[in-house]
Amino acid sequence: MNTLHPGVEYASGSGQVTVLQLTGRAAYGGDTMGRNRTYSIEFKRQIALEFLGGEALLRLSKRHDVSRNLIRIWVAKYEAGELDEEAEAAGLLQEHKAKIAARERLVGRQALEIEFLKGAVKNGARRKDAPTFAVAGPSA
Repeated sequence: MNTLHPGVEYASGSGQVTVLQLTGRAAYGGDTMGRNRTYSIEFKRQIALEFLGGEALLRLSKRHDVSRNLIRIWVAKYEAGELDEEAEAAGLLQEHKAKIAARERLVGRQALEIEFLKGAVKNGARRKDAPTFAVAGPSA
């Protein structure tokens, strides 16, 4: 494996470089050099199954360019049933409900602002040349 491009295995011959295999994030269309990487549910499930099938933790970690602790977390989640499509769908549903509630609150605030401004226009409409009075208090 090339240390300059983790997750990419090369074969060289007659001056040409050929990509043999993409592993880890590179195999799943991800950036191999960034931080805060995200992985698909399928990838996490695959790694958990490989570990539970007897694959060594260190070997999995190096092959897929993922930390050992992260693999342990995925295995625990897999065993708890948190890597199912239903769990992912439930999480998305909660996220969408929260977004909807926030937008409904925004619409409510905007409706109040509109009503307030309508009242201000209705009650406060005066001609520019109309006299204005200022009461300063009792005269001395």
